[in-house]
This record gives sequence, structure tokens and C-alpha cells, in this order.
Amino acid sequence: MTKPTGTLYLIPVPLTEEGTGAGTIPEDTRAIISRLKVIIAERARTARRWIRTICPEVDLDQVEVFELDKHHRHRIENEWFEAALAGEDIGMMSEAGSPGVADPGARVVCRARDLGLKVQSLVGPSSLLLALMASGMNGQSFAFQGYLAPRRPAVIEDLKRLEKLAKSTKQTQLFMETPYRNDALFTTALEVLEPDTWLGLAVNLTSPDGWQDTRTVKGWSKGGPTVLGKVPVVFMIGVRIG
Repeated sequence: MTKPTGTLYLIPVPLTEEGTGAGTIPEDTRAIISRLKVIIAERARTARRWIRTICPEVDLDQVEVFELDKHHRHRIENEWFEAALAGEDIGMMSEAGSPGVADPGARVVCRARDLGLKVQSLVGPSSLLLALMASGMNGQSFAFQGYLAPRRPAVIEDLKRLEKLAKSTKQTQLFMETPYRNDALFTTALEVLEPDTWLGLAVNLTSPDGWQDTRTVKGWSKGGPTVLGKVPVVFMIGVRIG
């Protein structure tokens, strides 16, 4: 008789260490994290810190962490799944938020399914959904566009393309930026988008200084923030529902 394989659990982690932080992780998710002995993560140090925060009772010396870093994004190691193939459950964690969304975890999921493992997502925070929920934009049709081009003129082309798509289809377009380029992207958006285009910002969600707002480009130009800062930001272009 074939021994049952384990499950790969996709583990959301807090978006920030401040504010609600660990409180955004439900008890059922914590219970599963507390019994896992193998974790796949972008950085072992970050994963161990989050486990210590979420489940302080866990003996981290008993947890093996495999790194899905820049050297492994296209090379998934078979040893990562040995415990699961032997019947033990394993986990995968993102740097923040939900694994497989705006991070390289999708390749791990594909390999796990190829190996016949069950894959199960756990409940936790997603910056994209939290941003969309409070945007006032269309939540019936939306798309996450990842990261835009880092420099002009390509980023201008990206912004104009998403603006046209949002207006023609009524589909909300979500995208992100590397934190140190937030202000440059925001400034460029205000310069090149049409004055009546709706632009939403969700800044440093779940932290004490986090905030969300949706205005026209003209509205932002008249009285918006001058600096977003080097924090996580979700940008949205769309049609305001109300």
C-alpha cells in the first residue's frame, strides 16, 4: 500500500511587524505553522523571525528552512519535498503577504503538484485585496500587473497602457513598485495620466502609519502627499464606482 504524501501549505505572513502585524494571522493558520518542520522561503532569516513572532512556542532548532532565493527561482531542489513525499506536511512562506502572489512561489507549487502533493492555501493578509477593498474601484473585474518598467520612457508607456485598459474595460489595474522608487513612480503618474483618471494608493497597510485613498489625478495634484516614502505601496488605476 502506498504511503500518503504530505501537504504543501501556503502560509501568509504579516504585511508589517508594526500595528496589527501578527494579529492578522488566524489561529487555525497558527496551529498549522506550529507543527511544520520544513519551510520553503525566500530568506531563512525572515522566515524564522516570522515564525518566532507568529508562533513563539516553536523550537526553531527543529525547523529546517530551504531558501527560494535569487539563485533558486529557476532551480527547485528535490530535497525540499523529501519530507512531504514521506508523508509529512511542509510549508512555504512569502516575505510578506500571500505566497505565490507577487513572489516566486508559483514554481514551488507547480513542482509540488507534479510530485503528486496536495497544495492548500491558508488564510491571512493580502495587500492586493486589502487595497482593492478600500479603493472604491471595481472589485468585480481587476488585474494585478506586478511591477512596472523601472525607468522612463517605458514606465510612461506602461502607465498610459493601464490607463487606457482601465477606462475601456472598467477593469481595476493594480501594480506595485520597489519601495525606493515609489515617489518617482507617483510623480510620473501625476505628470502623464489624464486629470480625470482615478488613482488609488494603499500605503504600508496594517501598520500604525498606513493609509489608503482614491482620488483623481487632478485631486492628487491639488492636495496629495508630497512623499510616499520607502514603504510597501499598492497603486491602482481604475473607474470609481460611487
